Amino acid sequence: MSDTLIEPEDESAELSQADVDADDVARIAQAVDLSDPDLLTSILLERHPADIADLFEQLANEQLRAVVRLIPREITGDILTELEDDSRELVLDELHPVEVARAILDLETDDAIEVVEDMEEEARAEVLAAVPARDRKILEQSLAFDEETAGRLMQREFVAAPEFWTVGDAIDHMRAAGDDLPELFFEIYVVSPDFKPVGEVPVSHLMRSPRDTSLSDIMLAPRALIRPEMDQEEAAYLFEKYHLISAPVVDESGRLSGMITVDDMVDVIQEENKEDMLALAGVTEAGLSDTVLSSVRARAPWLFVNLLTAVAASAVIALFEAAIAQLVALAVLMPIVASMGGNAGTQSLAVAVRALASRDLTSANARRIIVREMLTGVVNGLIFAVVMAIVAAVWFGRADLGLVIAIAMVVNLASAGLSGIVIPLALKRFGADPAVASSVFVTTVTDMVGFFVFLGLAAWMLL
Repeated sequence: MSDTLIEPEDESAELSQADVDADDVARIAQAVDLSDPDLLTSILLERHPADIADLFEQLANEQLRAVVRLIPREITGDILTELEDDSRELVLDELHPVEVARAILDLETDDAIEVVEDMEEEARAEVLAAVPARDRKILEQSLAFDEETAGRLMQREFVAAPEFWTVGDAIDHMRAAGDDLPELFFEIYVVSPDFKPVGEVPVSHLMRSPRDTSLSDIMLAPRALIRPEMDQEEAAYLFEKYHLISAPVVDESGRLSGMITVDDMVDVIQEENKEDMLALAGVTEAGLSDTVLSSVRARAPWLFVNLLTAVAASAVIALFEAAIAQLVALAVLMPIVASMGGNAGTQSLAVAVRALASRDLTSANARRIIVREMLTGVVNGLIFAVVMAIVAAVWFGRADLGLVIAIAMVVNLASAGLSGIVIPLALKRFGADPAVASSVFVTTVTDMVGFFVFLGLAAWMLL
C-alpha cells in the first residue's frame, strides 16, 4: 500500500463556496428588483431543493415574498419541506391554496403533512379542498393524530406482499406498480391474510435471492411495530435501539397501515437534541425572521426566574453581612466557590439530561449513577480544594482561610454532582421536562450551598 500525502483542505474553497452563495443571493435580489421571473428561474435551475431553501432563508422577508409572487410554480413540494418552519410559513402565506395543493401532491404522505400541519386551520382547509378526494382522505387521517406522534410521521405508501409469494412474484408486482410505489423504500413487509405484518424482507436480500425462493424463507421477524399514537421520541428511540432503516406502523387491530423511514427519525432526533440544548439555556430557537419582541417574550420569563433565584442566593449572603464586613477576603473568594459549584452542577446535569433522553438512565441504574456523580464531585472538590487553599493562604496570608475555602469547595462540588443528577430525575418522575427546568434549580442549589457553607464556616472558624 503506497503512502499518499493528503494535503490539508484549502480554506479558500470554503470561502469560495460562501462567496458563491452570497453572489447568488445578490443575483436573486437583483432579479426581484427587476421583477424578472426568467432570471430567477435561471438562477435556481438544476439546484438541489435543499440548496434553494438555503438561498431563500438568506433573503429578507420582503424579498422572499417577492420571489414567491414572481415564480409560484417553481416552488415545489421538495423546496417547501427543506425550508425552516418560519420561512416555510412565510412562503405558504404567499402561495395560493391551489399552488400549495399542486406542490404537496408530488410528496410522500409524511412530507405533505409536514408542509400543511402548521398552517392556519382556514388556509389548510382551502389547500385540502384543492387536493383530489383520495389524497385528501389520507392527509386528513394523518392530521387526526396528535402533533409529535408517529401518526404524523407515517408514510401511507409502502410495499406489502403475502407470505406465499416468491421473490419473482414480488419483483414482478413492483415492476407492474411503477409510479404507485413509494419514492424510496428499503423493505417489503410480508403480511398474513388479515394484513398483519409477520415479517420483512430487505430489498437487498430480495435482489440477491433466486426468483423461486419463497418470501417466508428469507423474511426477518419485525424488530419493532409502531402504533400511530406513539410519541415520536419513543419511535426515534426504537430506531436507535434496533438500528432500523424503516419500521411498519400498525393500527389498533394490528393491521399494517403505513411505515416510518429513517430520514424522518433523523430529523426527530436532531430536533429533540436541539430543543434539549436550548432548554438547558432557558431559551427557545430564534428563527431568522423572528422579531426582537418575539425573542424577548421567549427569553424574559426564564430571566425572571433566574432573577428570583439570584435574589434567594443574595439573601443567603445577607445573613453573613457582618462577617463579610469584618473580613473583606470573604467577598473576594466566595464567588469562586459558587462558580465552581455551578460549573460542576452543569456538567452533571448535561450528562443526566442526555442519559434520560437516550433511556440510558433508568430506575434500575439510578442509584449507581447518583453515587458516581456525587463521588466525582467529592474527588474534584478535593483536587481544587488543595489548589484554592494554597492560593487563599498565599494571597491573604492566612492558612485558616485556606482551610475554610477548601472545605467549602469539597462540600459544594459534592452537592453540585448530587443535585445535577437528582434534580432532573425528580423532575422526570413528576412528569416535567428535565431539560427545561433543571438548570435553574441546580444553579440555585450550588449558589446557596456554596455561599452558606463558605460564609458559615468563615463566621464560625475565623471570627
